[in-house]
Amino acid sequence: MKVFIVANPRKPDVKPALDQWLPWLKQRAEVVGVDTDCCSDLAAVDADVILALGGDGTLLGAARRLNGRAIPLMGVNFGRLGYLAGFSPKHFRSDFEALVAGRLKSTSRLVLEASLLAADDKADAFDSAQVARARKTVATALNDAVITAGPPFHMIELEIQAGSESGAVRFFGDGVIAATPSGSTAYNLSAGGPIIDPGVEAFCVTPVCPHSLSFRPVVVSSRNSLVLRASKVNPGTTLFCDGQETAVLRGGDRVVIRRSPNDVQLIENPQAGPWRTLAEKLNWAASPRYNDGNG
Repeated sequence: MKVFIVANPRKPDVKPALDQWLPWLKQRAEVVGVDTDCCSDLAAVDADVILALGGDGTLLGAARRLNGRAIPLMGVNFGRLGYLAGFSPKHFRSDFEALVAGRLKSTSRLVLEASLLAADDKADAFDSAQVARARKTVATALNDAVITAGPPFHMIELEIQAGSESGAVRFFGDGVIAATPSGSTAYNLSAGGPIIDPGVEAFCVTPVCPHSLSFRPVVVSSRNSLVLRASKVNPGTTLFCDGQETAVLRGGDRVVIRRSPNDVQLIENPQAGPWRTLAEKLNWAASPRYNDGNG
C-alpha cells in the first residue's frame, strides 16, 4: 500500500506523533511523501491512501487539493471536534493495521461545485456547458459554499432559484449556506439547518439571519442546480467554499451551485458511525441533567 501523509504542524501534537509513527508506518506501507506545509498538489500524488493528521480543516484542505482525484482520505483527529476526521491518535496503530488488511471501507461523499458568473454575462445558469465556458471562478466544497454579507455588515439582498423553474425567490439577510450532507453538521447546523445523513444525495439551503419569520432551511435534490443572484451587496460580500475565500461578489453577479462530478472518498471508522458520532461529538439526544435535589 502506498501512503501519502498530510500533517498539520499548527496542531501541537501532530509533529511528535508523526515523528513517532513514521518509522512504524514505513515497516507496514510505502510512504511516498510527507507534506507538512499543507499546500502540495495532491492531484499529482501516486498513492493508494492519503493520511491527514490534524482535524476536519486539514482533511477539507486535502480534499480540495485532490482536484477530483479519487484517492481515499483517512483523517486522524488532533483538533477539537473531528467529525470528518473520524480516527483518534489513541487507536491509530490498530486502525492503520485494519486499513492495510483491507478491513476498512471508504464511502463516497457528495461535493459541491460553485461557479461565479459576472453580472453582465448572459449565460444560461442551468446549462452546465454554458456555465463552464462563462464562469470567472470555480471552486469545490466538501462541506459548504457560503455567501456572507461582509463589511460594512448591512443586510444584503439575494435571489434564489432552484432547478430550471421560472422565477426566483428574493430575501434579505446576512447571507446563505448551501451545505452537503457532510457539511450539514458544520456551519449549517449552527445556523439552524437540519442534519442530513451522509448517504442522502441532496444539499441544504439555509439562510443566515433572514429578515423573515418564515424562511426555513430547505433540502433539495443534488440533481438540481441552485442559482444565487447578488441583487444588493456590501463591498465585502464574499463567497466562501469550505471556509476559503473564493470571490468577492458585485451587484448582479450569479453563483451557480451544483453537484461536482467528482465525489470525495472518505475512509470510515467502523467504531464511529453517524448516530454514535452525533451522540458523542454533538451531544445529540442527550438526556437532561437533573440536580441532586440539594440545591
